[in-house]
Amino acid sequence: MTVHVGLLARLEAKPGKAEELGAFLEQGRAIAVAEEGTVTWYAFRIDENTFGIFDTFEAEEARQAHLGGEIPKALAQVGPGLLAGDPDIRTVDIIAVK
Repeated sequence: MTVHVGLLARLEAKPGKAEELGAFLEQGRAIAVAEEGTVTWYAFRIDENTFGIFDTFEAEEARQAHLGGEIPKALAQVGPGLLAGDPDIRTVDIIAVK
């Protein structure tokens, strides 16, 4: 299985909402596992209020399906209550994988 494309998202929690955002991201794993085209999905914490998500996909079609899928929909619902601002979501091209 070779990955070619990915997504990198940075999320900043509102003051006092970091633990709730972390819990939301933990729950997101189950959704990502169910996505056929998502090869890897990582949720991580950068600092006290900053979190990230990194996903990889074999093809652009799978990345687009993910962007229109359940995780972004769920994030749009909880985002106003948990996030200090809009998520910074970037598409990336995978250069090398081990």
